[in-house]
Amino acid sequence: MAEFTAPPSIDPNAAHAWQRRAPAHSPWLHEEVGRRMQDRLQWIVQKPEAWCSWEPVYGGLEAHQQVAERYPAADIHIVESRPAHAALLRSQLDKPWWALSRWRQAKLHWGLPAPGSVQMLWANMALHQHPNPQQLLQTWHQSLAVNGFVMFSCFGPDTLKELRAAYASQGWPAASHEFTDMHDWGDMLVQAGFAEPVMDMERITLSYSGAAQLRAELRELGRNLHPARFGGLRGRQWRNQLDALLTAKLADAQEQGRLVVSFEIIYGHAFKPTPRMKVQGESSISVQDMQQMLRQGRPGGA
Repeated sequence: MAEFTAPPSIDPNAAHAWQRRAPAHSPWLHEEVGRRMQDRLQWIVQKPEAWCSWEPVYGGLEAHQQVAERYPAADIHIVESRPAHAALLRSQLDKPWWALSRWRQAKLHWGLPAPGSVQMLWANMALHQHPNPQQLLQTWHQSLAVNGFVMFSCFGPDTLKELRAAYASQGWPAASHEFTDMHDWGDMLVQAGFAEPVMDMERITLSYSGAAQLRAELRELGRNLHPARFGGLRGRQWRNQLDALLTAKLADAQEQGRLVVSFEIIYGHAFKPTPRMKVQGESSISVQDMQQMLRQGRPGGA
């Protein structure tokens, strides 16, 4: 099996910079994807006793709340790597100790959960701009208990195909970095230690009143992380040229001349299986994995 480390067209330095600068609010599209992903939880029988919400501010606070309401008794571990996002979320979720509602809600824990401590990891729209997604998948795998599952979404390779075609028509550098195919995500999940990966996708088509509105929304959704992207700053003249190109190439007569772009959304989930020991002269296994194996072997899960 091929070894995956990072998407081939992502500049890691640019990806790290975007991780620090992403806006401290939830883009509309992220909330919509999160709502659709939350609907998929109805098909999973397992109810987590504790779950991890991965960077919910940028991933979608409304979607985070919907998941919390689905599992009201489950403890929540919140991971927010950006200080501004963490501060915003604390101000919204933390309640004073004397508030009655505090004693009726699930416990909140801040920071990466201990290994094997959560039964679900929820990550909405996080993978496609991470500098090392394979490493991130392994971090998620480590956080999950045996038989726990990850639930995630991200952009797929047909995202912004209209915009990329418009750039190509002018001989410009790529309009965006390449997005990983859902079959490759499935392979990466298996390599990270997951089992039974289930992947599916859908396309969402959005229309905009003009180029300025389109550009504003794309700025919220991320940055072009392609190593061969335009270098340096471009002036107002180039922006006017870009707006004229978008108007000419993306206008759709069936949408009354509005600018149309499409997004491929990939959804995936996979389970953490019982660890298996390799038969060899001398084997080593972590205490945590050994405890999980012993619990799996007891009648009735006692």
